Amino acid sequence: MFQSPQAINAQWAWQPYRPSAESPWDLKKAGHLLRRATFGPSWDDLQAALRDGPERTITDLWQGRSDAQAEEVYGTMARTIAGANTGPDGQNNGGQISSLWLYRMLYSPHPLREKLTLFWHNHFATSNIKVGSARFMLRQYDLMRGHAQGNFRTLLVEMSRDPAMMIWLDTVLSQRNRPNENYARELMELFSLGVTNARRPGQRNYTETDIREAARALTGWRIQNNEPIFREADFDPTEKNVLGQRGNWRGDDIVRICLEQESAPYFIAKKLFRFFISDTLEPAPALLEPLATEFRREWNFGAMAERVLRSNLFFSQHAYRAKIKSPVDYLLGIVRGLDGHRVAEAGQGGVGTVELARALEGLGQRLFYPPSVAGWDGGRAWLNGQTFLLRQNLALALTSTNDNRFGRRLDPAPFLRRHGAQTNAQQIDFLVRLFLQGDVSAATRERLTQYAAGAERATYPVYWTADDAANHRSRTLCHLVLCLPEFQLD
Repeated sequence: MFQSPQAINAQWAWQPYRPSAESPWDLKKAGHLLRRATFGPSWDDLQAALRDGPERTITDLWQGRSDAQAEEVYGTMARTIAGANTGPDGQNNGGQISSLWLYRMLYSPHPLREKLTLFWHNHFATSNIKVGSARFMLRQYDLMRGHAQGNFRTLLVEMSRDPAMMIWLDTVLSQRNRPNENYARELMELFSLGVTNARRPGQRNYTETDIREAARALTGWRIQNNEPIFREADFDPTEKNVLGQRGNWRGDDIVRICLEQESAPYFIAKKLFRFFISDTLEPAPALLEPLATEFRREWNFGAMAERVLRSNLFFSQHAYRAKIKSPVDYLLGIVRGLDGHRVAEAGQGGVGTVELARALEGLGQRLFYPPSVAGWDGGRAWLNGQTFLLRQNLALALTSTNDNRFGRRLDPAPFLRRHGAQTNAQQIDFLVRLFLQGDVSAATRERLTQYAAGAERATYPVYWTADDAANHRSRTLCHLVLCLPEFQLD
């Protein structure tokens, strides 16, 4: 029986998942893991995960694999873009950085690191629309990626003097006689504490006075020659009283004081819960307590994230399809599912990530351009009548072979033949197992079967060969599966 999150036993929830007769390791669980921890599985990924089991699969995902060629290509592209974008007063092409990150998401030997970097991008939501420097945005990306599986305290300290963040939240404008409060406010509200106490509902974590006092401690930072520098003459050296602590505090002290507050570990643990478990369930503080207690000891975010991925709760019905796919996950899930990355590895020309980035923007998620300092709302905000139609249109563009942006790079017809799916029944079964791990109703399968049977009897243009007609049916079947409501769930 499905329990409310308040009734979930916290000790059971965060213990490692072990396959059993009641909860076996199967295609559904393998697909669930690869959707949440990467950007969607290929058929080979699913088979490898089934073979290796959950423990080894998660270990391999956590460690990533070495791929010098992929990293070299990325590094060359990144240096080219950064070199042509010299700062907020220089040339800036935000489209390049979005497509560059999509390239890494698609081809990286370490997709879990990219997934967690996306988590941090939405946490420290910084938009190039104000920063105006691809160089600074890539620098921030490298900072988040470098600490994506590491120490949160270190990341928070370094983010406080990151050039993109300094421009985004106006630290560069803050002076001892005129401190700017923007970063101090978001440091408490969005980056470390949240507005209200995690364990005492209704009690605020900070006051407006705390923000004003913290802003004075964050004065003195400027950007010079594209590097952050501290100018003592611009710093307010007088005593500040922040969250009940008095002293001649500087920026690093404010980070320390924030992390000493009771709510801090719960705030980050809850965000991770929403990212990996569910964006609709509201976890009780008691459920988060084991994570928060361990997290507070050393602020090892990587250890907490890995514990969640290995947990009973992660592999339970509470988490299964309990999230709506973000546009990134929806788009790359199609490309990876149809072996778009494998086509490139075979030297046949992969899907261009410039066009993918433009398509992603149409779905409402432009990388490096979150809509506000609070990031993307996510969850149900990703899906409505309009965005569902846009997803259907994009799926058609990717699979029809008629769209000049993508051509035949993701053609389902030869893809299905390579996997031995020839008949209608074989193709339906394979597509449903690939994209949904078989998790559709009998009624849905019957509708797909009825379409295929009707399509075989349809009249096609006289110049089409039998193979042309068969290929068209394969592409349409794939498109129909990608438009199912179930495929919108992560």
